[in-house]
Amino acid sequence: MTRIHMETPSGIRDSIPAWIKFSVQAPGEIPYNGIYYDPLPEEKFEFKHHQPKAPKSLRIYEAHVGMSSLDPKINTYANFRDEVLPRIKRLGYNVVQLMAIQEHSYYVSFGYHVTNFFAVSSRCDTPDDLKSLIDKAHELGLLVLMDIVHSHASNNVLDGLNMFDGTDSHYFHTGPRGYHCMFLLSNVRWWLEEYKFDGFRFDGVTSMMYTHHGLQVAFTGNYNEYCGFATDVDVVVYLMLANDLIHGLFHEAVTVGEDVSGMPTFCIPVKDGGVGFDYRLHVAIADKWIELLSKKKDEEWLIGDIVHTLSNRRWLEKCVAYAKSLDQALGGDKTLKIR
Repeated sequence: MTRIHMETPSGIRDSIPAWIKFSVQAPGEIPYNGIYYDPLPEEKFEFKHHQPKAPKSLRIYEAHVGMSSLDPKINTYANFRDEVLPRIKRLGYNVVQLMAIQEHSYYVSFGYHVTNFFAVSSRCDTPDDLKSLIDKAHELGLLVLMDIVHSHASNNVLDGLNMFDGTDSHYFHTGPRGYHCMFLLSNVRWWLEEYKFDGFRFDGVTSMMYTHHGLQVAFTGNYNEYCGFATDVDVVVYLMLANDLIHGLFHEAVTVGEDVSGMPTFCIPVKDGGVGFDYRLHVAIADKWIELLSKKKDEEWLIGDIVHTLSNRRWLEKCVAYAKSLDQALGGDKTLKIR
């Protein structure tokens, strides 16, 4: 078990290192424990296949490894590699996007309450098993995007970053701004270098970019909504730095940002003054299909309304347009098949 022993003004604290690579839950215990993970050289997984080049058009299969089994169990990286990846390839997808990779002690959060940002989810097995999965995807010609959560962190104190040194400001801003971690550029590079991910889908970017977190705000496209005191400049600069680092070190990497506000320059390169994402995740399209299927009769569908939703984007901005995503299938809703 690996922990940092600290004497703080509020007393002695034992915290899991923020950069821990593997964290597990012991039988009969609730908090996770950091593990020193360093296999013998002959046991370490070695990548065998080159990363594919990014296609001009992404056809993304969104997946949660733990929930991917036909049986009522938490699936493993190895089983996903052997059973699910060939099916994804057979169906004609060229990208697989993996949710819930970063360690999260609360499984029901679907991976969005991250406790250990550099550790893989141990429920699905070891870091080397995840590397094997990604290498197999590359052999099949599939890009692997990671659904990376930098928009918030778990509130857990015993096995997360919250109150790490006895204060709320070690890795976060104090007060209402303090929901977002402040050490994340190294985290971005870690997943790309160590695990050979081909890029990221950044979760909850709207929540990051504004001090009001986008809550109960109806964005209309007026530039005052983006160029005022409500914009968290520190976060926008961080996103620019992250995209600059990703594309500067890994030229074929793909970044997708989940933004519902319509932030100007979101998909313009950093060198041209933009935030630097390759794609915006166009959440409204998936929401529109759910709205039509659940609330409208077929004869009530308005073609003009559908066309507006499909085309409502910044000039020449590339978007990822899901027919459905985890927000519809898991976030308190139902899949299209059930509807």
